[in-house]
Amino acid sequence: MAKLSEHNFLLSFYGDDFTGSTDVMESLALNGVRTALFLEVPTQAEVENFRLKQTWNEPGKRELQAFGVAGISRSLRTSQMEQELRPIFEKIKKIKTDFFHYKVCSTFDSSPEIGSIGFATDLASKYFPSGYIPLIVGAPFLNRFTIFGNLFARVNGVTYRLDRHPTMSQHPVTPMNESDLRIHLGRQTDREIKLFDLFSLQGEYGNPTQLFKKTKPEDGGIVLFDTLTKEHLITAGQLIVEQRTDDCQLIIGASSVEHAISLYLQKTNQLTKPENPQGPGQTQQVIAVSGSCAPATGQQIQHALKMGFEDIKISTTMLVNPQYRVNEENKIIDQAISALEKGKSIAIYSAIGPDDPCIADTKKQLLQLGLEADSVSQILGNAQGTILKKIMNKTGKIRTVVCGGDTSGHVSRALGIYALETLMPIAPGAPLCIAHSKNEVFDGLEICLKGGQNGAENFIESIRNGKNIE
Repeated sequence: MAKLSEHNFLLSFYGDDFTGSTDVMESLALNGVRTALFLEVPTQAEVENFRLKQTWNEPGKRELQAFGVAGISRSLRTSQMEQELRPIFEKIKKIKTDFFHYKVCSTFDSSPEIGSIGFATDLASKYFPSGYIPLIVGAPFLNRFTIFGNLFARVNGVTYRLDRHPTMSQHPVTPMNESDLRIHLGRQTDREIKLFDLFSLQGEYGNPTQLFKKTKPEDGGIVLFDTLTKEHLITAGQLIVEQRTDDCQLIIGASSVEHAISLYLQKTNQLTKPENPQGPGQTQQVIAVSGSCAPATGQQIQHALKMGFEDIKISTTMLVNPQYRVNEENKIIDQAISALEKGKSIAIYSAIGPDDPCIADTKKQLLQLGLEADSVSQILGNAQGTILKKIMNKTGKIRTVVCGGDTSGHVSRALGIYALETLMPIAPGAPLCIAHSKNEVFDGLEICLKGGQNGAENFIESIRNGKNIE
């Protein structure tokens, strides 16, 4: 059995989008690895001196065993990815870890031009050189499965091959038109890509360790693991840990990477899985902020309003217009503080679902102002960050949920949040967190930063109750 270094951190990671990064942090924390997610690359001293605020994992132990950096590379072109990733990889490699994980979405969002996983792999290998590169995408716990190299996802009780998935096959930026990950990734890199299939993992061709030694290339090639079951993840974790050298091992994949390694370490008694935290319990008030147009978030907002949240809809046509922006922000702030002073929870949002008429109206307004249509996310995100900051400067800390990846990033910057730790699970990939901020008003804030599609209809109510009721 391979022995991990006693002097290194177990793992470092870069998440190619903001909310996906919290998914990795949660996966590690819930499996017994003390982890923090940083919004900027930390120094060696910052990681070593960081202390968690809660100790539900191991009472009395607050130092980190793993850390990550929240990124944005999924939405970037390759030239932009290089500018984004080079300095980050350069800084992370200075901190000794057993593994470095370039985290991608479990639906493998990417193309040769945008969010290229192949390009990121080629670049990362220059900073974390490895004899071979494991690739784990299937995440059974998220209803994502890799079978004979093809990726499947389950939605509303139906499992789709990804090139026939109702959402991913029609993705506006990176549509999945090929479910065979070897072919899809092969369009993004010249590296050899081999498959370690489920029969090999199950030992039906012989001993998995011996088979893997024969399968894995030694020239920086990629090995894709089938992942249909939890047992497949455990075996993949075993092979990755067993084959590691004294150098930092580069791994590509979804949060299934963390599950694979953690499950194997638990099986071999090198890691203890803690009981899931009970959570902080119910709070009287919650602030919900949404810049997402996703159908799931729309349903969550509607549910929250039915549960008595104050309905505060932003006029996005006013907000994108510099002439009226400050007045609109002040109106929202005044309405929010008034509702909070009455003891109500509030929902501040820009749209309810993708069919909200305000979306088309806002695009027309942007055209009339001579602005690009995609500038709305930055304008809206900055404004929502400013609004939330001014509200809590007045009211103090109130448990908060932010819906939408771009919005989450802008809000975090506005509140001066530099790191997050997992407080409790709410829905897969969308935990309730504790914020670390240099501004004492927001330090220790209980906050959830979730992607638009995460969570069931009652997600926002789950945040208020402080427990997973989905």
